[in-house]
Amino acid sequence: MELGIARAVGAILFSVLVGLIMAFVFRHEEKEKSKKQMIMPDEVAVRPLWQNIVYFGLMVLILVFANWAKPAIENGLWAFIFNAKWIITTVLSIALGWSLIKFFGMKISQLFIITAGTVILYFVSGGNTMISFAGGVIGLSYFTSTAEGELKDWFDSTWGFTKQILPLMFFGILIAGSFLGRPGHEGFIPSEWIETLVGGNSIWSNLFAAVSGALMYFATLTEVPILQGLIGSGMGKGPALSLLLAGPALSLPNMLVINSVMGLKKTSVFVGSVVILSTIAGYFFGIFF
Repeated sequence: MELGIARAVGAILFSVLVGLIMAFVFRHEEKEKSKKQMIMPDEVAVRPLWQNIVYFGLMVLILVFANWAKPAIENGLWAFIFNAKWIITTVLSIALGWSLIKFFGMKISQLFIITAGTVILYFVSGGNTMISFAGGVIGLSYFTSTAEGELKDWFDSTWGFTKQILPLMFFGILIAGSFLGRPGHEGFIPSEWIETLVGGNSIWSNLFAAVSGALMYFATLTEVPILQGLIGSGMGKGPALSLLLAGPALSLPNMLVINSVMGLKKTSVFVGSVVILSTIAGYFFGIFF
């Protein structure tokens, strides 16, 4: 629990600190760039910023509540949210449908077909909310894939990321389980190697974990089984946080793309800042926890 909280807090602080470091190091260069941009015409926004915030915020909230797990304690706020998760998800889905109509020009008839399909699936499946929710996602995917303009672009981008992430996630879980094992079950890599490199809470172990995370490619969700296998093999909590902070933020493909956009100098400062901050955060986390 504390590792997850530390990762969330660290990610927020990292965004601020790395941004401040980059702004300070390249402050003179950015001032010159700002002067040049002042004479250029402003870009015309397709829609107000608040509409984008509402749209993406609704999608995130739907994913959060649709995947809300059952808490260990049957009373309290978390249990109440779990019992009402599908009601909350339904309300949010209706709000998302409204935003699709208002912001993206989706047809009301299409939204009606999706809604009717989810209701029919709910009763046909005997009240299985997961099946009806999946049917709604499939229906939304179909209409966005056959649409034109932004809806079509949104679906193409989502499908492209899905094809990239899913194979990596499946193979990542398979490799992590085979090589790292799980708590109580030894993998192909001996636990002694893990304990030697990233066990305990030394500066070296945190730095090694941060550098390793920066060089690895973490697809979405693969860091969970990988980290579970490493901790089960003797990895310390400090290095685990260092890996969690540096891994999703950096990777070799990520560095190549950043270098092509910002250049070698800025990329080096960015990568160095993430690795150093990850090492420091992991070290102090290991001391207190």
